[in-house]
Amino acid sequence: MGLLTETNQQYYAGQQVFTATGVASPNEKFTWTGDTVLLNTVAGVSNTNYSITVNGAVAASTAVENVVTLSGVATVGGETVVIQLTNAAMEANYGSYEYISMADVINNFLVAYVGSDKLIPNVKRTDVMFHAKRGLQEFSYDTLRSIKSQELTIPDSLSVIIPQDYVNYVQLSWIDSFGVKHIIYPTTLTGNPYEIPVPNPDGSGIPTQNSLGENKQGTSVIEQRWDTANDKLISGNIDLDFYDANILGWNWEKFAFGQRYGLDPETSQKNGWFTINDREGKFSFSSNLKNKLILFEYISDGLSVDYDMRIPKMAEEAIYMHIAYSILAGRRNIPEYIVRRYKIDRRAALRNAKIRLSNIKLDEFVQVMRGKSKWIKH
Repeated sequence: MGLLTETNQQYYAGQQVFTATGVASPNEKFTWTGDTVLLNTVAGVSNTNYSITVNGAVAASTAVENVVTLSGVATVGGETVVIQLTNAAMEANYGSYEYISMADVINNFLVAYVGSDKLIPNVKRTDVMFHAKRGLQEFSYDTLRSIKSQELTIPDSLSVIIPQDYVNYVQLSWIDSFGVKHIIYPTTLTGNPYEIPVPNPDGSGIPTQNSLGENKQGTSVIEQRWDTANDKLISGNIDLDFYDANILGWNWEKFAFGQRYGLDPETSQKNGWFTINDREGKFSFSSNLKNKLILFEYISDGLSVDYDMRIPKMAEEAIYMHIAYSILAGRRNIPEYIVRRYKIDRRAALRNAKIRLSNIKLDEFVQVMRGKSKWIKH
């Protein structure tokens, strides 16, 4: 009853080799037994994630439930047929063993926790599915830390669109010529107005309305001034690109010695700032970051697409305890001591999951402490 269901060749090379029989030529069928679901090409919707070759020649085919059927390609017995995944499909499959799918979580819970002589005698599958998805959503914020990232370049507009599955940002950084991150900080120096009503030309200050009776919206003067601001006058920085990787050179004393006295530490940095423009659904950046390469790290809720709906095995017990507690807490006539017991079990399992997923290693602690002028002997 091993959990590995695909061969080393399917996992590492993304391929499966067959020997043709020629019996069903020219529409011979071959069954892919790997974990990746094969996709057909659908015009305007999706592209296939595999190819099939007969004696090295690419052949036309269709795939239904991982059964690949050659389309009018003659085969004879003994020919070598290879199903090959695309690079993107192979990379999506790498490391998948550390996760358990949402479907498996639901099935396992129904087997282990629901039935006669069990605390939950019966429950609808839809209820289990709802609580499992809510658990994944809640865990994604603090425990699982489903961090995603995008590599972007700040355009001339100084704004980038909020990612489609964005819930909250983790960190934004610009990348120097060494590939080193420099944190971009949120600022309270300015803001992005949500509404910009156009005032009446008569000077009364009353907003003007359109034909639908709604206030007309203008262009933000605040944002225009911030976009064109000279950041050096705010931060006190002489040269925003003076040093890569925060390495000081001999020019530091020549250009900046004694000239930073009295600067505000909150604004005295060269990395720039960002604000969140909820009106336009964008992140806006200060002018010194124009054309900079940035790394945008953010968290999602784990429910945006099917691929994201998976749980790390280190948090598997926590999701089971969450489902059990949520079902029992919402039912009538369940003794309070049982509900409290499962609440405690949920809290304990969640704490264990956080410790496991923190991935703290002793050697990393030692290395950090060495940088704190505290020599640790070993």
